Amino acid sequence: MIRKCLFPAAGYGTRFLPATKAMPKEMMPILDKPLIQYGVEEALKAGMNQIGIVTGRGKRAIADHFDISYELEHQISGTAKEGKLSGIRHLIDHCTFSYTRQTEMKGLGHAILTGETLIGAETFGVILADDLCVGEPDTVMSQMVRLYEKHQACIIAIEEVTMDEVHKYGVIDGVEIEDGVYKLNGMVEKPAADEAPSNLAIIGRYILMPEIFDVLRTTAPGKNGELQITDALATMAKQGKVLGLKFRGKRFDCGSVNGFVEATNYFFSQMEEED
Repeated sequence: MIRKCLFPAAGYGTRFLPATKAMPKEMMPILDKPLIQYGVEEALKAGMNQIGIVTGRGKRAIADHFDISYELEHQISGTAKEGKLSGIRHLIDHCTFSYTRQTEMKGLGHAILTGETLIGAETFGVILADDLCVGEPDTVMSQMVRLYEKHQACIIAIEEVTMDEVHKYGVIDGVEIEDGVYKLNGMVEKPAADEAPSNLAIIGRYILMPEIFDVLRTTAPGKNGELQITDALATMAKQGKVLGLKFRGKRFDCGSVNGFVEATNYFFSQMEEED
């Protein structure tokens, strides 16, 4: 059983300046919940209740969010507003939260390696909060856990994108071995369209085995001196240890303004239907 999930959350969120000048991008709300809360809810539904968060300067609001606010809760106790905190209280009651700091922004691979102190020698999930996913019928991470339990390999979530978008993503080179499941031979980080091995893009959901830490330590920095998780996974793919899952559901790139607005509209429409 996978118990731990890592949230890399040290990035600057420059695409949302000036909003993210003093507020972590992970705390930007879709309706009435911040992005990272959606991610933690997804992790818990997949059985991961030990949450590790890699933070940086200016991210204190994340730790405060996953904590009790005595004064606020006292003020709204017994009122209709008390129910608005039921979701976050459920997470606080059922999860543990641990934090470490990434002092330099050296890529996603470096952020994951920084989180080793929170993970130890266990298989773990990774969720990027600004990739907001709605799984069908169950969460994307739950779909990935089932595949891991079947194959005991690293799992990455993938989705089809248009060829004019492949330069924005890590893209896989793989062979479909069962419906929606690909055995990876390699992957390329942000290739030009004419150099992309496929149009299957890696999104912000991973299940990683603890060997990834040793691989990351021996992986050379790539573009801009950043340590890329795709380079480390490409090494593991050569050993036959990485599968890609074309998940069932929707993904919103909430690291972009367009994706953020799309997610807001989608969840608002869902809320109206429930009412």
